[in-house]
Amino acid sequence: MSHTPQSECTGNTNETLGTDFILLGLFNQSKCPTLLYSVILVVFIVALTGNATLILLIYSDLHLHTPMYFFISQLSLMVMMYISVTVPKMLLIQVTGIHASSFPSCGIEMFLYVLLGGAEFFLLAAMSYDRYMVIYHPLQYPILMNHQVCMLFEAVCWLLGSINGFMLTFITMTFPFYTSLYKIAMYRCCVFMILITVTVISSSYSLILLTVYRMTLATGRKKAFVTCSSHMSVVILFYGSAVYTYMLPTSYHSVDKDMMISVFYSILTPVLNPLIDILGKLTLRINQKASRNNQQL
Repeated sequence: MSHTPQSECTGNTNETLGTDFILLGLFNQSKCPTLLYSVILVVFIVALTGNATLILLIYSDLHLHTPMYFFISQLSLMVMMYISVTVPKMLLIQVTGIHASSFPSCGIEMFLYVLLGGAEFFLLAAMSYDRYMVIYHPLQYPILMNHQVCMLFEAVCWLLGSINGFMLTFITMTFPFYTSLYKIAMYRCCVFMILITVTVISSSYSLILLTVYRMTLATGRKKAFVTCSSHMSVVILFYGSAVYTYMLPTSYHSVDKDMMISVFYSILTPVLNPLIDILGKLTLRINQKASRNNQQL
């Protein structure tokens, strides 16, 4: 992305300075732009369809109206919005050939992108806390994680994501690009957010592992592992990309690597999220059914 002056209009009563961003995108660097375009379009449709289907299944089945599935539905909603912020515009640029984007348009797009990414960070932390509660306090869980508490967690995630969006958008749109002050401000904000959420997730799963270790029944351990495995897979995918982007030294970075990581967490991860959740829940259902059959025998 490059930031270039576009126009300057002067009148008797006011003076306006307009600027445009030139969005280079992925296709200019690809040897087969048509193939890449087709793949991204298919992946985008699959991501929207998969997450929308998961949301509809959760809200249509009364047995799935639990805190765990509530958070999964909210994660799918965030993922759908997240991928819809950038991918349609990326595809539209390739079709129309218009790479220029106005300053306000880029600001709004970045705000939404960072807001949803930040909200997803905090939601994954809330989901890890929910997993901790269901395993560490199984009897009090329905009371401690009632619907009001879940809604409060969700509201806090959106609020913190909005604060993150305002801060990073302000820094990006105000500070000069490619200066040490800009890089320091961006990295400190991102690393601070990552450290907070990683602390919550690691603390929750440390207590979960301690609880699982103390379980005497193998079936209980297996159920606890299956309950947490899908969430941990999503966490590893999402946070792995963030750690590479914001916490590794610049010597590990290159234009090609950064482009691949960007495509991975912006386009591919939203496709994998519903598949991981569905496979995790199917495995849990199969194990529960097998346990009931063994008890009957």
